[in-house]
Amino acid sequence: MSTPIPLRIDFVSDVSCPWCAVGLASLEQALGRLEGTVQADIHLQPFELNPQLPSGGEDATGHLMHKYGIDMAQVEANRGVIRERAAAVGFAFNMGIGSRVYNTFDAHRLLHWAELEGRHLALKKALLHAYFTDGEDVASHDVLVRLAAEAGLDSDQARNILEDGAYADEVRTQERFFQQRGIRSVPATIVNGIHLIPGGQPPEVFEQALREIAASADG
Repeated sequence: MSTPIPLRIDFVSDVSCPWCAVGLASLEQALGRLEGTVQADIHLQPFELNPQLPSGGEDATGHLMHKYGIDMAQVEANRGVIRERAAAVGFAFNMGIGSRVYNTFDAHRLLHWAELEGRHLALKKALLHAYFTDGEDVASHDVLVRLAAEAGLDSDQARNILEDGAYADEVRTQERFFQQRGIRSVPATIVNGIHLIPGGQPPEVFEQALREIAASADG
């Protein structure tokens, strides 16, 4: 049996990005299909879609209408497309009228710590589920601490990190790093630091791209 090809995967995303939820689920399905062919080392990288959002967030529908210059019918049509794509990869997308969008910087700080503890994927998936499926406030420290515990992290340490402002500089540094390299929209999946797979692609697109990258790396 051949040795799996190691691939470093930087998944640049935001907690409040629906296509990031779709993309991560698709990526994981693709990697499942490639088990034994590639050995993925996944790193979650921060990106804030709405860094200026105030405490308490904003109405999501109004926010999207203003940000993209579209009407409510277009917002709902877009949500329908996302809902269908999410369901195809086993993710329940329940955003709709009355949903809110929140500042995600503290969530990214907690994710940075979670990666140091090896629990970043578990926390990321818990955050995406809490926000898009359950409609929770992912800027709330109480919510974040609870999700950290559900992901296998120490809740007291999580609360201390949130209250002390820990890892703020590290998150800002990583955000600038990828912005300076041209990442303007997410999700952005970067393989071995050079291959970009943009957007929330279907699993088969991720699978084919990763298969080709692994073959070139093996050659």
